[in-house]
Formats: sequence, structure tokens, C-alpha cells
Amino acid sequence: MKVCATEELSDSSVGNELAVSQYLDSIEAEHPGKNFLRLVVDSFLLQGSIGKHQCLLFTPLGLNFTQLRNRFPEKSVPKLLVQHTMQILLIGFDFLHQVDVVHTDISPNNILLGLEDMAVLSEIEKTELESPSYRKQLPDRTIHMSHKLPVTGGVPKICDFGAARIGAEHTGDVMPGQYRAPEVILDMKWDSKIDIWAIALTTWDLLQGNYLFNASKDGLLHDERHLAEMVSLMGPPPKEFLRRSENCSKYWDREGNWIAQTPIPNQSLETRNKHFSGQDGQLLLQFMRKIVRWLPEERPTAEELYKDAFLYQNPIGSDAGNGSKSTEPIK
Repeated sequence: MKVCATEELSDSSVGNELAVSQYLDSIEAEHPGKNFLRLVVDSFLLQGSIGKHQCLLFTPLGLNFTQLRNRFPEKSVPKLLVQHTMQILLIGFDFLHQVDVVHTDISPNNILLGLEDMAVLSEIEKTELESPSYRKQLPDRTIHMSHKLPVTGGVPKICDFGAARIGAEHTGDVMPGQYRAPEVILDMKWDSKIDIWAIALTTWDLLQGNYLFNASKDGLLHDERHLAEMVSLMGPPPKEFLRRSENCSKYWDREGNWIAQTPIPNQSLETRNKHFSGQDGQLLLQFMRKIVRWLPEERPTAEELYKDAFLYQNPIGSDAGNGSKSTEPIK
């Protein structure tokens, strides 16, 4: 359940999530991607000591993929699990983008494991009864520490539509810091291709155990550093891209030469790739270069990306995936 700290719906992520969920739920479609979204099941108002709170009810799910990744050695999720997960998510994104919804907030935090067996919840309840969680008693309330969730093997879901936008084209600052697409950083118009960008960066994060773009200086998010890192991995932006925002003149001249103070890092996708070699490494870098592009229109759609050679090394339901230990829950 998600509880909003204010009764005002129009300016809250909770209110937006409710509106987007209702919109998506109202669409009568046989598209399988709708099954891979966690939408609001019900909503209600709760009277509290300082006013009413909007509450949203969801189907219970398991760990998010940040939590899952952190349980693997070197925070690197097995390739097969990532490939199958991304294939499933792309089916979900194909549905979203066909009905003009842009998620805008994709990262491992907003991809959650499904629950194959709801008995997991009964086990958590039993554990709480037999070994109550730590709690902190305050004058007006009690704060309970959550029990550690087990790893489950259910189908992953796209979650948290609090920042989602309905419509084909938008403006404004969106996306988690290190996952921002260049058109967002430079205050250009953007569309569903920012979700595709985030899919690539999330894939890299899960496989390599670190961000593709560090994007920070002295511990703070830094646009110039972020763009310098992009140049190091993508090359200079084309003139067509530079014409789309006056902000580009802070970083490049008219020919696309870098003029900002931050030096361009000496790196490439090859030097950043720490875990894959041979054909796996080649296909992964091809996958990344297909998406990590300056011009959004050059990035593939979710449908086009679904059968990418890297992801489709192990199609969902293939013999390669059946019984593979790499997708078994971690004990």
C-alpha cells in the first residue's frame, strides 16, 4: 500500500499514479504487455491526526531489482535472468508506448519480482508472530522494522507510475539522475524513447554492477560531467541534436566540439565492460550502441528491441532458460 502525505491529488505522485492507472485500466486491449504492469487495485482516503491521506492498494510483489542485484557477487545479476527480464519489460513498454504513456522513472528500483506463491506472505506473517520485528515507540505512533523479503521467482513487473506522463511528446525534468537521457538534461522535448534509453542503462547496471554514467561531482549530480561522459562513450553529438536546445551552446560549439571545462574521460564501452568477453561482450556492446544515441529517433522502439541479438540469445520459454540455475532464487 502507498500512502500520500497530503490530501491534494493534483500535485502528488500518488494522485498521478492513480490517474495513470485508471487510464491504463480503462483500455480494453488484448496486448500481453498490460499483464506486466503493476497498477492500482483500489484506492481510499484514510483519516489521520493531521488530515486525510490518499492511499493506493497494489498486488503484493517481491524485491526490487536493486535489492536483488545487491545479493549477487559483485552486484552483477546473471545474464540469463537479465535477458529474460528485459524481454518481459519490453512487452510491457510496447503496450505503454502504443497507448502514449511514458513511464519516465525506470531504474532497477522500479522493477519488482513477482510472487509465484502467495504462501510467502503467510511465512512472513508467521515469522512476525514468532519473532516480532524491532520497533521504536514514539508518543503518537509505533515504527516497525520490516522483515527481509526472500527472493521469489515470479514474473517481474514495471512499477511506480507516479511520474508517468500521458501523451506523445513532453517537456520538463524527469528520470532518475544517472539514468537521464541527453534530451532531458538539455531541456529538449522528449518522448517514449527516454524509456528505451533507461532500459539500456538499467541493463548495464544489472549486468556490470555499476552505473554507465557516474554523472556526479563532489557527490552531487553534475550535468556537465554527465554530458562529458556521454561524449566519451557516444562521440560528439550531431548538428541536428545541437539545434534542438540553446543549452547546447554551454557545452559545444556549432561544429559539435566540446568547449566546457570538464575534460572528456578517457574511456569507451569496451574499457567499461568488465564481465563479458567473446560473443557475449560483442552482442552486449552492440545492444548498448543501438540505444545509447544522441538523437531519440535513432533509438529502436520496444517492439524492435525485443528480438535484439543480445537479449534473444535466450528467448523466453527456450530450452536454454528452462531449469537454469542462474534464474533460481538465491538461498
